[in-house]
Amino acid sequence: MNTTSLATIQRSQFWIFQLSGWTVWVVILLILTWQFVPIQPGFRYLLPFLPVYCASALAGIVLTSGLRHYYRLVWEKGWGIRLGVAIAGSFLAALIWQPFQNYVNFLPFGEPLNLREATFNDLFDNLFVISYPIMLLWSGIYFSIKYYQLFLIERERSLRSEALAHEAQLLMLRYQLNPHFLFNTLNAISTLVLTKATEQANEMLTKLSKFLRYSLDHSPLDRVSLAHELATSGLYLDIEKVRFADRLKLEFDIEPEAESALVPTMLLQPIIENSIKHGITNNEEGGTISIKARKKGRLLTLEVTDDGPGLSDKGTGEKLSLSKGVGISNIRNRLQEIYGDDHELMFTNAEPRGLAVMVVIPYDAQ
Repeated sequence: MNTTSLATIQRSQFWIFQLSGWTVWVVILLILTWQFVPIQPGFRYLLPFLPVYCASALAGIVLTSGLRHYYRLVWEKGWGIRLGVAIAGSFLAALIWQPFQNYVNFLPFGEPLNLREATFNDLFDNLFVISYPIMLLWSGIYFSIKYYQLFLIERERSLRSEALAHEAQLLMLRYQLNPHFLFNTLNAISTLVLTKATEQANEMLTKLSKFLRYSLDHSPLDRVSLAHELATSGLYLDIEKVRFADRLKLEFDIEPEAESALVPTMLLQPIIENSIKHGITNNEEGGTISIKARKKGRLLTLEVTDDGPGLSDKGTGEKLSLSKGVGISNIRNRLQEIYGDDHELMFTNAEPRGLAVMVVIPYDAQ
């Protein structure tokens, strides 16, 4: 929201409160007159008092609008100065307003106050009973609203800063994936070039180019459908298939209803990379990676399983080691940023062997 629009909103709010407050003042005066002034019954006998009270309210509007001007001049000063100006300004406004009220209040009775013969008591009667307390009340309400508006502005700035920090954190976490993945892939391509496997190196470079282009075409803060995420993971797996050939076998078991679920972009790739690193790379015969997705009530469950060695008896330490890896740590942080505590990331041994990594997040379809 720019400064001009904010000033317009504050100005309109001031006049809404100003007119509403003084309208209430007129209504209160009419009710008090009806209750305590000896006039004939019926609302029509209050009509002569209505223009008098409206004139009193109009004078109050003019005076308090002037107070607002002076209060705005000292708004940037210390609170002590603002308090002093509020007390003095309210008293000055009351000194002007009370004689005017005392004069017009006699008009409905046909006995206007003679200003030449009026005494001090005639002019300033009820100064400290009515006018000064009313002006102090108006000043208190004015400063309370100003402080509340300032609180709302500061809270909006705080929320905006928090949102920007949150966005920057997600950007950092998301972009951390690409250098890590790129480093491993370029190492693999370098190995292929050194072994003169030029066709495989060229194929891997082509698929890497498609993967990076695909990644850059999508905002790192987006959530995409699981089907979309699987297509992205497919590009990554195509690259790894060039590297491992028949040693890497894949199995997909995706529930149709789960395909439309929204998931963070690049969620599966680090998990799959972890399975390849621990379950395939060190096994001469290769292995199988299974990817499953299920909708269970309001939750989406994703599971990536390999048939590698899994966790040994010292599983706790190995889980800690896995969670500190760049890719898995990245996923853990991103899930925390997006879902807070409403998610799970678990490592367990698969049956009959292997490691299963399970992600549980709220189900949210397109």
